[in-house]
Amino acid sequence: MKPSLQLKLSQHLALTPQLQQSIRLLQLSTVELEHELERYLLDNPLLERAEDYALAANAPTTGDGEIAPRSDAPAEPSESASPDEESWLGEEAAYLRQPGSFDEDDDDYHDVQAASISLREHLLSQLGLMTLSGRDQVLVGCLIDALDDDGYLTQALDELAESMPAELDIAAEELQIALIHLQHLDPTGIGARGLQECLALQLQALAPDATRNLALEIVHKHLELLGNHDFQKLKRLTGCDDEALRAAHLLICSLNPRPGAQYSTADIRYIMPDVVVRKLRGQWTVNINSDAFPRLKINSLYAQILARQRGSGLAGQLQEARWLIRNVQQRFDTILRVAQAIVDRQRQFLDHGDVAMRPLVLREIAETLGLHESTISRVTTQKYMATPRGIFELKYFFGSHVSTEAGGACSATAIRALIKQLISAEEPTKPLSDSQISEVLGQQGIVVARRTIAKYREALNIPPVNLRKSI
Repeated sequence: MKPSLQLKLSQHLALTPQLQQSIRLLQLSTVELEHELERYLLDNPLLERAEDYALAANAPTTGDGEIAPRSDAPAEPSESASPDEESWLGEEAAYLRQPGSFDEDDDDYHDVQAASISLREHLLSQLGLMTLSGRDQVLVGCLIDALDDDGYLTQALDELAESMPAELDIAAEELQIALIHLQHLDPTGIGARGLQECLALQLQALAPDATRNLALEIVHKHLELLGNHDFQKLKRLTGCDDEALRAAHLLICSLNPRPGAQYSTADIRYIMPDVVVRKLRGQWTVNINSDAFPRLKINSLYAQILARQRGSGLAGQLQEARWLIRNVQQRFDTILRVAQAIVDRQRQFLDHGDVAMRPLVLREIAETLGLHESTISRVTTQKYMATPRGIFELKYFFGSHVSTEAGGACSATAIRALIKQLISAEEPTKPLSDSQISEVLGQQGIVVARRTIAKYREALNIPPVNLRKSI
């Protein structure tokens, strides 16, 4: 073949650095965005935070790329607002006026105080008051160090004895005695080697009576049957009647299967909502959460210096700072548009709850706003909406649908809510099976297969029918 020259025309998409930054900021969560902005603030001297900044949501940018403060502060509840609107609006207005106060006003947040003393410290303080020899105190201390967060001793005594220094010459029998001392400490049930022993220790600490003795027998011999709710077989093996078994069952359920958990420090993660939904004059509207909106501006001193010295090396950093401020603003504008579009389609959910959730897919929002589905996917991932019904990830409002006999569609979220309602209202002695739930929904015009009911029930962490049955 002879070499030849050919001219070929083609189109391709070139992402500018500004567009790449915009896409990256859009997919970040609020926490990740803060970390990213901290990096920019350290690297770029022209960029700084505006501490006394007004609410910047939907604010226009100035000629220098700064976000201009808004003059339309959140309005107080109007006289025409209904009482329920006023209560919600009043709380939200207070939080918008006071940065950082959202967690304090919202009822969904509860004060969770970390344990002031660890399980190990609690047990060692009691050990110091016991009249034991020095060797016995050391052995009990070793067992305390071997407990897990729930207060269980998961390692066998033989293994513990072998793992200790040989010069101590510790036998498993000595550890057995030390374990008895440990199991007499508070909280009751500590140092158990399994659930059965943990429950038995707590029952043995109670005053003997018929109910306690029956409960102890069940825990020692028939705990698996109790877990499977096989009450008929339990009555046959123990020779008790319904009333006695019911009392023993309630007593066992009142015990603490994790006695050491109350001293564990929980890993608590708080969610900062990106947008807040409120009802004003009968309409659900969305506003950017001022606490989630980063307040950035151009450093005026450096900007003045740069204006006088055109050849300064800070010109590139000035342009980068302007891009960042505009892209942050665009990020929240896009989140606001998407959130409002979601709220417009899920008004019934906000009014009536999960049972009124309508089917919704990303494509529907994308077509409404003239955006790509991938953009909607980025916006709805790890972005949260605060509503009077709680805080939800934006993705929560999207879901598959199930056809109805009338030719309509019912969302999977609504079906899960209906399943939860049916199970909560069922008779404890005759719980509904998955097939029966399917039949009940079918009578309401919602055709759902039994296996789909089982899948939704498991997603709700609801046990099967045999485990929900009570005496």
